[in-house]
Amino acid sequence: MDRMKTLCETLNRWAYEYYVLDDPSVPDREYDRLYDELLELERETGVVLPESPTRRVGGEPVKGFERHAHISRLYSLDKAVTDDELFAFFTRAEKHGAQTYTVEYKFDGLTVCLTYEDGNFVRATTRGNGVEGEDVTAQVLTVKSFPLKISYRGTLEVRGEAIIRLSVLEKYNAAHPEEPLKNARNAAAGAIRNLDPKATAARNPEILFYDVNYMSENPVSSQEEGMEFLRREGFKTYPYFKLCHSYDEVKDAIDEIEIERKKIDVLTDGAVVKVNEESVRGGMGYTDKFPRWAIAFKFEAEEAETAVRNVFWQVGRTGKLTPLAEVDPVELAGATVRRATLNNFGDLTRKRVKVGSKVLIRRSNEVIPEILGAVSDEEGGITVEKPAFCPACGSLVAEIGANLFCTNEACQPRVVQKLTHYCSKNAADVEGMSEQTLTLLYEQRGVRKFSDLYRLTEESFTGLEGFKEKKISNLLAAIEKSKQIPLDRFLYAIGIGGIGRVAARDLARFGSVEAVSALTFEELIALENIGDVTANAILGYFADEENRAELLRLKEAGVEPFAKARKAGGAFFGETVVLTGSLSSMSRPEAQKLIEEAGGVCASSVSAKVTLVVAGEKAGSKLDKAQKLQIPVVGEEELLARLGRK
Repeated sequence: MDRMKTLCETLNRWAYEYYVLDDPSVPDREYDRLYDELLELERETGVVLPESPTRRVGGEPVKGFERHAHISRLYSLDKAVTDDELFAFFTRAEKHGAQTYTVEYKFDGLTVCLTYEDGNFVRATTRGNGVEGEDVTAQVLTVKSFPLKISYRGTLEVRGEAIIRLSVLEKYNAAHPEEPLKNARNAAAGAIRNLDPKATAARNPEILFYDVNYMSENPVSSQEEGMEFLRREGFKTYPYFKLCHSYDEVKDAIDEIEIERKKIDVLTDGAVVKVNEESVRGGMGYTDKFPRWAIAFKFEAEEAETAVRNVFWQVGRTGKLTPLAEVDPVELAGATVRRATLNNFGDLTRKRVKVGSKVLIRRSNEVIPEILGAVSDEEGGITVEKPAFCPACGSLVAEIGANLFCTNEACQPRVVQKLTHYCSKNAADVEGMSEQTLTLLYEQRGVRKFSDLYRLTEESFTGLEGFKEKKISNLLAAIEKSKQIPLDRFLYAIGIGGIGRVAARDLARFGSVEAVSALTFEELIALENIGDVTANAILGYFADEENRAELLRLKEAGVEPFAKARKAGGAFFGETVVLTGSLSSMSRPEAQKLIEEAGGVCASSVSAKVTLVVAGEKAGSKLDKAQKLQIPVVGEEELLARLGRK
């Protein structure tokens, strides 16, 4: 056993020199000799140590990806594409006391999260929805740019970007001309999310680490300290890392990255700017999707010229008509673009887009194809006429502001889009119920309402093309599962005007659909994320007789929206709590989770309904408002005592 430990230690040190430092100290044959010796000892003893490099060999294909919850949520990043947006971020950070900032490359691959317990690597997951991701441990074990054993003995989550270097992609495609990989981003994602670990290994991905996501003991106090920790423990990081003290220094670093990014061997689409100090980050907090203390500055997207061949009108679930242009295929940022969007008729005319026009097209932030405008007026170009009737159902079109709307609520694409929204992942989450399937059910089985989905049986799918026993069984199981739905997702799913996921969570705090339907205009606009227009949309929705009838049909079908349970008798039961300032013992999201588990409700702003404010270090205007309203205020020590953590 001692010899095996020595071999593991030596081989891992050599692998670190080779794969992380790019500075091997021994020839490959010497590494192979000790590796073969270790392999033979493992065969003889039947023991494989947790840190053994032999674990990195791709094993048998897995049947599917298990879901795994992250210890601490993995947020995505808000984006800035102009200097004004970057300066606005800088101004907000400065108001919270930020002193230093870090600037790093933003790499374009697949985010992964690695977990360690007592110094040993135990798991790798994708980011997923930020709360939970897919377990890709078998695939990530084939990657050699991270350690299997570290000196840190607490529970640890580290975050990195799985990438495939451009030179590696070129070599792979040269060796596989029959099935080349289109771009480095998709190649990396496909490598990690491949059910066969041997296929992962064949693509030779690596992981560049940039964040300490969670530490159970002695957490880092800054991004700078976090990066030092990662390098010290043997994680591969990209060498470019700038510590800046002013907006001008940040902007200089971004400009440097923009120039140098075309010379490096990794696909990158921007720079990441972060507030360095963890204490300031705690005060800035998070939105529903992003940390307020970090931003991705995205560089100008790739642009190209192409020709418009046709313009057609797409009808959305609200009835809005959006012009979409069919264009000659053009390669942009690794994707073939055949369609591009124009926001509305005014946008189309302002940009002088005609059928036959040569236009400048861009993948905005490398995702959404967008027409920037006509390059020149082509002779014989056909002017796009403003439709007077819906292209889908022939009903009259109404012009409201800058947009056109179909006036027929029963218009097929409107109904199908409403059903698609209801079944989507962040709503009822009816897995496998695609827009294509819903179109088929609309046309051949008369599905028109959400409640119609719950009347579907095995016979409903019999005779429909492409529906075999297993697919039908899975769909019916998914429909049945969707009956148990969190209240916030239900309120989002039914499509009330102006209600997104954040506003739906605010409303869900009232506990039931009935309670939400009884809210007054004044009560609605008192909520942080609901203004006059949305409040009126909510009142109008629940005043509509057909909507009330549909809610009753859903209830009779067994759809039971539930509010997240609060622990009766918990330390914060009956309390509405606002957290402000930074906490030394935990992050604010962790504190919020513990308060809610103890029966409390966390609010994002101070109002007369708030019963308690927890004030950490550098608490700001929320503390001042609480004191003016004479709301009880406690510190971190009292919070920990009430949570039983002191």
